[in-house]
Amino acid sequence: MGKLFLVATPIGNLKDITLRALETLESVDLIAAEDTRQSLKLLNHFNIKKPLISYYKYNENGKSELLIEKLRDGKSIALVSDAGTPGISDPGSVIVRKCIEEGIDFEVLPGANAVTTALVYSGMDTSQFMFMGFLPRENKDKKIFLQSVKDRRETLIMYESPHRLIHTLEALKDILGNRHIAICRELTKIYEEILRFTIEESINYYSGRNIKGEFVLVIEGKDKKELLQEKKKKWEDLSIEDHIKMYIDKGLDKKEAVKKVAKDRNVCKSKIYKYSINL
Repeated sequence: MGKLFLVATPIGNLKDITLRALETLESVDLIAAEDTRQSLKLLNHFNIKKPLISYYKYNENGKSELLIEKLRDGKSIALVSDAGTPGISDPGSVIVRKCIEEGIDFEVLPGANAVTTALVYSGMDTSQFMFMGFLPRENKDKKIFLQSVKDRRETLIMYESPHRLIHTLEALKDILGNRHIAICRELTKIYEEILRFTIEESINYYSGRNIKGEFVLVIEGKDKKELLQEKKKKWEDLSIEDHIKMYIDKGLDKKEAVKKVAKDRNVCKSKIYKYSINL
């Protein structure tokens, strides 16, 4: 039985390749690549001569079966994407699942990563973050997705292409409000650029420009105070008694209803309890 290696490759600067990645690429029987032409540049740079097979989004299922057969025959295979780690917004997850199902050994080699590089560059909170990959292409789907994350307090990170950048920034402004954003372009490459704005300032900056490159957007999470104010405002038009009744009508006992109301209004339970006595 052979072994599969998922090999992270540089996201721009070829010097970011790891020694372990080079040793693996030199030792395997075959390299499966998202774009064989792109991977050939990397291999030629390090004078690595290996057979290449294409493995990209639209042939991933079929090619996974082929690679599994080769692994069963004892071949060792490296899987690489154009940049970064296979399986992260790139092909790779399908064959990993198949290897797990078939009991075939595989190994993941870490390397350069656009998400964490952009996050540290942003200067925003790094303790918790949410990576969203590429947002949906359709405007309606994009807005639905952003609605689902607008109250998240984690730092938000996403990829975006140059021709959709302005539309995405406008959607972020509409749904999330005018938060701080770091826009990281062409990370680790010659023309690397890190710009920090509010979302509104970023729209003004990029409007009318010839936008090129690969982008990582890092957006601050929802402010805790703002979130509490919004929750408090939500209940302002509802009396405390009716608020308690609302939860009782949903099947909670009085004690649990009081606890929920206290949490909703961000006040202690004792202040809420007196309104429940006659209910």
